[in-house]
Amino acid sequence: MEDFIQKLIAEGEHQQLDFKFGITDSRKIARSLAAFANTDGGRLLIGVKDNGAIAGVRTEEEFYMVQAASELYTRPEVKFKVKEWKVEGRIVLEITVPKSAEMPHSAPDKDGQWKVYIRVKDHNYLANSVWLKVLRHRNTDVGTLVEYTDTERLLLTYLSANEKVTLSKFSRLAKINRKTAEILFVNFVSLDIIRMEFTENGVFYCLAEAYRNQRK
Repeated sequence: MEDFIQKLIAEGEHQQLDFKFGITDSRKIARSLAAFANTDGGRLLIGVKDNGAIAGVRTEEEFYMVQAASELYTRPEVKFKVKEWKVEGRIVLEITVPKSAEMPHSAPDKDGQWKVYIRVKDHNYLANSVWLKVLRHRNTDVGTLVEYTDTERLLLTYLSANEKVTLSKFSRLAKINRKTAEILFVNFVSLDIIRMEFTENGVFYCLAEAYRNQRK
């Protein structure tokens, strides 16, 4: 059974897997729990260093820190399952977080402000207003009606010729206010015409691959 954890570690950190050497702050762990729940679910391996080395944990203390993260620092509370593994003579905790039907879940940021986080590759990012509005829209039975004006045409033409654009840049390019641009982006993301790309340098918008292929 030890092989199971070793195979997970060999994958390295990614969108559904994160390593934690130890837990010193339940609020920080809460952000990971919320990010997993808001995206595709995932696993935290507690007692594993960033390089994959097994460090082990003090089982009870680490478990209670995760429990506190869930109960005190996620809204609505993120549920998780825990399993204890013995690997190389040390204890590793596997924390499994399913994708949630109750999203968005929030957790405190470094200043104690409650924010929504998502998981992209091996990072947790703050969700922006477009993502939140798309989520709300997809959770309703209301359809999406898009009027195909010069502004919509400009966005699709620009993204056909360029890899990506930010909301602010397109707002300036189209000479429209940010609120109007945001509505357009929410509609196009909801229709899977464009996709969102979260990076350390901000949020970018690209043509969805299926839609790009249709335009070729």
